[in-house]
Formats: sequence, structure tokens, C-alpha cells
Amino acid sequence: MMEKTVYLTSAYLAPIEYYAKLYACDQAYIERYDHYVKQTYRNRCIIAATDGPLALTIPTEKSENLKCPMKDVRISDHGNWRHMHWNALVSNYRNSPFFEYYADDFRKFYERKYPFLWDYNQEICELVCNLIDIHPQMKGTTEYRTEFAEEEKDYREMIHPKRDYRTEDSFFVAEPYYQVFKEKFGFLPNLSIADLLFNMGAESLLVLQKCIKSCK
Repeated sequence: MMEKTVYLTSAYLAPIEYYAKLYACDQAYIERYDHYVKQTYRNRCIIAATDGPLALTIPTEKSENLKCPMKDVRISDHGNWRHMHWNALVSNYRNSPFFEYYADDFRKFYERKYPFLWDYNQEICELVCNLIDIHPQMKGTTEYRTEFAEEEKDYREMIHPKRDYRTEDSFFVAEPYYQVFKEKFGFLPNLSIADLLFNMGAESLLVLQKCIKSCK
């Protein structure tokens, strides 16, 4: 199902479902004015690890405003998270077919300090889109909208770690692909896009296509 315009939250190394939306649209608006909520994909991604799915969470600074807009959320240096996240990616994907190929592209995001979470997420998202070879026109929102035209689709709250895509999203099917730990855990669906990219490389695009086609 190809869509003209979609609205999405900002997300850290977002799940495959998120990138399926980017693949299937002409234009995507990434929300900047929603209230920041913890325990969402805004600051969390889920990768495959030796013990099963592993959540990597970016710490954020506490805001004086209880309803802080996403665009103003600042990244905290607490817990040396950049080092921990990069080590997690290296240790769990170093044996994947394409980790070494893409490592330098991702390493810089764990060496440079970004003040704002939205900017950090968006730069990673733009990199991933280029690596996979999908090119939606992406823009940050200029206001928070609650009403949409018929050709506009709002996925801002649908793609969420506590919501089951199988019941929430009728336009997405998690197409199986090779995973490093598949023999140990079976296929782990809808992990971070990093899992797909490190395991499938350029064929990631074909997997995204099947995610869309399968849901017709």
C-alpha cells in the first residue's frame, strides 16, 4: 500500500515497521511538537543480542517543563551510553554479513555529542534511508496537528514498543530475513532497522518491499 503523506514520531534506530512507512510514502512529516514520552521508540531501539532482544535507551535530561516538546529534548551524557550502545552493536553484530561494511557510517554517531534528541534521531534516519536507497521527502513538523486530510496517514502513536503491530497495523507484515541468532531464538520480528541492515545489506530494500506487498 503506497501512501502519499505520513506523520511519524522521531525515533532512535527505529523498527522495520517505521521504515516500511518511509518506503511506502512520498512525503513524511517527523513530529517535533509532540510531548516527549519515555519508554517509546523516541529514545529506544531494540536489537538482537546473545540473550534475546535487547533495548538500548538514550538517557535524556530532565526538563523543567513537564510537557516538553520533542524538539527541545536534550540528550544526557549519563551512564556513558554512547560507549555502551556502540559496544552492544559491535558485540552482537560483528559476525553479521554486513556490519563491517556499514560500521564506519554508524560509529560517528557514538563519537560525536549531539545536544538534541530529535536532531540526533533524524540524522541517523537520513543515513539509513540513503544506505537502504529509499528517498522519501522528510520534513520536521511546524505545529502539532490533530486533523488530517484523507490522503494523510497518522502513525505517530501506532508504532510503539508496547503495541503489537499484528493487531495495530494492518498495512505491515514482518517479512522474515536472515538473522545472526535465528538458530537460537527463531526469527525475531520488527527489530531495529540496524538488525535488517547489518544482516541483509542492500537486500534490505527487498525486505521492506515485501513487508508492504504482503499486507495487501
